[in-house]
Amino acid sequence: MPVKVLGVIPARYSSTRFPGKPLVVIDGKSMIRRVFEQSILCRGLSDVIVATDDISIEKHVAGFGGKAMMTSARHKSGTERCGEVSMKLRQDGLHFDVIVNIQGDEPYIQPGQIDQLISCFLREETMIATLMKKIDTVEDLNNPNVVKVLSGKNGRALCFSRAAIPYIRDKGRENWFEEHSFYKHIGIYGYRPGILEKLVNLPSSPLEIAESLEQLRWLDNGYEISLKETTFESIAIDSPADLLKLTNRQ
Repeated sequence: MPVKVLGVIPARYSSTRFPGKPLVVIDGKSMIRRVFEQSILCRGLSDVIVATDDISIEKHVAGFGGKAMMTSARHKSGTERCGEVSMKLRQDGLHFDVIVNIQGDEPYIQPGQIDQLISCFLREETMIATLMKKIDTVEDLNNPNVVKVLSGKNGRALCFSRAAIPYIRDKGRENWFEEHSFYKHIGIYGYRPGILEKLVNLPSSPLEIAESLEQLRWLDNGYEISLKETTFESIAIDSPADLLKLTNRQ
């Protein structure tokens, strides 16, 4: 039976490093429009909604023919914003089998990347899923801004960390790739709606606070996260300086 999937693009106006980021113009179109238009090309999505806390973003999305929903300004994460959308739609009698949290700051996200994530939910036992990509440089391995993930034999996450995991004893880091395959986390999530609504009510955990990674809260509370390997990795725009990365994108 086909899986009915909703794509949600969280779009917060306020940002310490880049206020108004969703509305920045990239090659003639706003960032949020580019993310939306890339997302609707995904064959596995039944619908796409922008979840925002700002009326100017809501009006902008409506202006180019997209769907938008106003959500609370108190949310601390995209997961919380997706959770509010899920609950509001359920209260309105609209049902989706899966909610996909699509990063609103990746203007050239690949539709195939979203489809790969959705494929995880063809297995009924999958409750939460995300993607990982092989690390092939020492620079990425050593970079704390590149989140690493360790997978078990069952294809589920054992741990996420900003440190290189696993640690290869008695070997220089330049030789670690000869001993083990390392993976970075690609931060797009899918959730079953019932699980999503539970996740947003979990209190912060010490491990999450230490690493500043919300997915560690879920693992701490016993929720399993399925992983799928991908070769896709789109450029994320965290600050105005990151716009220069798009000039050299392939």
